[in-house]
Amino acid sequence: MVDEDKKTKKVSKVKDDKGPQLIDIPGVGPGAVAKLEAAGIYELMGLAVLTPAQLAETAGMSESVARKAIQAARKMMDMGFVDGLEHEEKRKELFHITTGSKNLDNLLGGKGIQTKSITEAFGAFGSGKTQLALSLAVSVQLPVERGGANGKAVYIDTEGTFRPERVRQFAEGIGANPDKVLKNILVARAFNSDHQMLLLDRVAELVKDGEPIRLMIVDSLTAHFRAEYSGRGQLADRQQRLNRYLHNLMKIAEQNNLAVYVTNQVMSDPAQLFGDPTKAIGGNIVGHACTYRMYLRRGKKDSRVCKLIDSPDLPDNETVFMIEKGGLRDIEL
Repeated sequence: MVDEDKKTKKVSKVKDDKGPQLIDIPGVGPGAVAKLEAAGIYELMGLAVLTPAQLAETAGMSESVARKAIQAARKMMDMGFVDGLEHEEKRKELFHITTGSKNLDNLLGGKGIQTKSITEAFGAFGSGKTQLALSLAVSVQLPVERGGANGKAVYIDTEGTFRPERVRQFAEGIGANPDKVLKNILVARAFNSDHQMLLLDRVAELVKDGEPIRLMIVDSLTAHFRAEYSGRGQLADRQQRLNRYLHNLMKIAEQNNLAVYVTNQVMSDPAQLFGDPTKAIGGNIVGHACTYRMYLRRGKKDSRVCKLIDSPDLPDNETVFMIEKGGLRDIEL
């Protein structure tokens, strides 16, 4: 588990490994850095993708200086192509976080969810989405050799479902100190979609300050967007904001090598005459943005059935597991 001594070591490691910073860019002084950070730009990548006009307006500099700063950032980032072998080598930096169930881990390739990706779980109420989220928040704190990432979790709670007492039960189930486990889960209650989007900037600040965050949970992804944008007349606005939110989630995951787990609500499709009419909220916007998509539902004798319905590298498949007081338990297949 992450403790204070390890946290100190981790902080120094994070700061040492980050490489060039904004202050290292020619023409970007302390004042400009402060303005960029106030706008939510903490990394070279955020600066490199701006236009000269955008950077000039944000940082209060001339467009010619802004153009040179952007060129320097892009050169430092080496934003060109790499061959497949080099890309394969970079993927060895990924962490894998166990779900607490071997059956579920095997469904996801054998090691659980991975960093630099968004894993979505959708299903009806009581299907186990939040229980899986809490299990991951505990598992991420384990050492790498035990299926964790030796890091902390950020929990963005949009529906008021985070329960510390349930986290304690999961922690006790793996023999961990419940107080330490809860200390390493940073929880924020999002009260509307604007607040939910604003919290992403706060996560970027925490990472910049050296917090060893390896998992971000959003429970649930679409609750506020669904409530605030009702009716077909607002559907386009809702999807556009949701799309931007998901792209920001992926950007944080990619830049900081952390895993994103989101839960999603469902609806019943009246046009579905045969088969299961359950569909995830968000349509193709969510479907395209999420790397791995899982459909959870109740099975026989209080079991849960998890079906992997979308993945870039794994076949469609399904598995079963139980949710018990001490965590997730496997069922013989």
